[in-house]
Amino acid sequence: MENPTKSSSSISNGKVLALPEYLKTSEFAPPEEEAGQLFSMLQRRLVLIAGVTAATTAATWFVTWNQPATYESGFQLLIEPVSTQSRQNRDPLSNQSNDSSKDGIDYATQIQVLRSPKLLQPILEQVKVRYPDITDAELIRQLKIERPTETKLIQVNYSSPDPDRVKFVLDKVAESYLRYSQKERESNLSYGISFVDRQITDTRRRVDSLQRQLQAFRQQNNFIAPESLAGQVNTQIQALSQQKLDTDKQIAEMQRQYNSLQDREGAMSALAGDAAYQRTLDKLRELESKLAIESTRFQDDNAEIRVIRQQRDSLLPVLRQEAQRVLGNQLAKLGTELSVLATRQQVLNQAEAYWNGEVQRVPVLSRVFTDLDRERTVATDSLNRLLETREKLQIEAAQKEIPWQLITPPERPNFPKESRERNLILGAIAGLLLGVGAALISERFDRRLRTVGDLKKLSKLPVLGVVPHETNPLGRGAMPQILQTMQSDRPRYDLSQYSQFTESFRSLYTNLCLLNTDHPVRSLVVSSPTAGDGKTTVALYLAQAAAAMGQRVLLVDTDLRSPQIADRLEVSNEQGLTELIARNLNPQDVVQRINALATAGNVDRAAVEPTNFSVLVGGKIPLDPTRLLSSQKMQRLNDYFKAMYDLVIFDAPPLLNFADSSLLANHTDGMLVVTRLGKTDREDLRQMLDTLQTARISVLGIVANQSSSGSDV
Repeated sequence: MENPTKSSSSISNGKVLALPEYLKTSEFAPPEEEAGQLFSMLQRRLVLIAGVTAATTAATWFVTWNQPATYESGFQLLIEPVSTQSRQNRDPLSNQSNDSSKDGIDYATQIQVLRSPKLLQPILEQVKVRYPDITDAELIRQLKIERPTETKLIQVNYSSPDPDRVKFVLDKVAESYLRYSQKERESNLSYGISFVDRQITDTRRRVDSLQRQLQAFRQQNNFIAPESLAGQVNTQIQALSQQKLDTDKQIAEMQRQYNSLQDREGAMSALAGDAAYQRTLDKLRELESKLAIESTRFQDDNAEIRVIRQQRDSLLPVLRQEAQRVLGNQLAKLGTELSVLATRQQVLNQAEAYWNGEVQRVPVLSRVFTDLDRERTVATDSLNRLLETREKLQIEAAQKEIPWQLITPPERPNFPKESRERNLILGAIAGLLLGVGAALISERFDRRLRTVGDLKKLSKLPVLGVVPHETNPLGRGAMPQILQTMQSDRPRYDLSQYSQFTESFRSLYTNLCLLNTDHPVRSLVVSSPTAGDGKTTVALYLAQAAAAMGQRVLLVDTDLRSPQIADRLEVSNEQGLTELIARNLNPQDVVQRINALATAGNVDRAAVEPTNFSVLVGGKIPLDPTRLLSSQKMQRLNDYFKAMYDLVIFDAPPLLNFADSSLLANHTDGMLVVTRLGKTDREDLRQMLDTLQTARISVLGIVANQSSSGSDV
């Protein structure tokens, strides 16, 4: 593939300062990226959004619940007089205009009468029995009486914070108004109908009670009539006798089969019926036959005959196990069936004893049933006569005026006039909107870098690598094993959970190699704006990735104030960079090569072999690290390292805290800046880039580290 065109560059100290065109980033993000950033922001601020939503909803709930809900219900009364001569031709619900004067009713006056103390006072006394706090003014204020337009009805409504009070008051008002109508209009005949109705109610109640008693008696004793009970008892006794006989036969048969299995012939018969046992037996017979044939051709010590004998000998235990399994299953099955039949026999004996007792109870039950049935018949006859009498009285009353009728009875209101649930839903929606707004404001004032897009916009530098979140950090001493695993055909270390993490460093090293093919990167400094951004982790795994790809790599721990490379790799820290600069030592005596277990084919050799990965630890912490790193000997060591290794990586201190990183970067091919998404401050990164630009230090690129491991420094 053709290499992209590179822009013109200025050379400083032999290093390329300009960036290739294909690595330059656009300042404008596509709509899909903006939508993804918005979604990521909402995820990060989920706690804030949830908190604001919960607080707003709680405030709405507090205000709504502290305001008493008002419930309202009502009923309708038909108050016009209706006679048999005119009721069929008059529709009280028609929309035609009706003059109330034609019927002799003044609805306005009638409403005033219904609101008068004469009618409301008895109602108030009845209500006070249950609700003593009610007053005359409250009853008059909450009770609304009006006439629906163009109807002959009166609508009565009552409202209160207590729905049970609403229902109770309306019931009492309806009863009082109906009694008032009855007293004003009822005649002697109406009194007779009322008397009959009361008698019917009592008689019906008695009939219902007797029917329930008779029903309960039948259910408890499981019969409809005495004759059916006697037949049922006899049938059950005969059926139980037959079942006991069948059970005894089954027990005898099962016992015979069980005893048969104890004998050799029965056992052989059971084994003959098992497919698995027969297949194993057939294999054994086949091996015996094959052994007999091969014995005629070869000697007994022949390899093929020994293999056949081993196969035959291995089948014998299997055959015995199959025989034990088959016989054991058969015996267990028969034992279980015998146990079940024995239990069934006990149950049948108990049932037979129960039904024999029922034979003695049949005469007593028959007498009780006859008494109850006679009382029910007498009460039913009385109810029928009362119903016939009321029908006759109603026919006579149809020729005269009737009292008011309750068209719509009062009901208990289940929902208040104003819905609290709706207010809560609106409050939750408003809280959600406020939470999103608060999240946007919080995000605007958040100075931390959150996404790779933010990193590109701020730095205008290529993001060479994105290190994913390390959910399962590798423990100490894992680096040599990983290195050997990546170089061998037969892995010894499980990287299934870390493939994405380690692959990101391969990609990072590849991007470094592609920065400038004419001047490959031979040495670089890895640093970060502040501590905790993960620069040590990046330097360590980048060195590992380069070594795994066949490069001779030297990792130098130049963070002499807080060296961590030796601790991470579990190597000696007795002699390091400090001793190499301060004393006259041979670098090869101080540099340590990482060893790993080697493999040959599919068999591990009990030896370790060196890898391409070497490390120079920090050594003892010096009094003045800056003086050591800026010395002439450090510069000569840097040239020596570049001549001996394909890639030299310096793990340097954070740039904003110390000047060590700038001193080292002037003698390398450039600096790799490590940032940690969600932690690195924008101003810190901007200040670091300004410092590097002022010092004319080449910045190779930026690594976006998303790891939250506590070991990242």
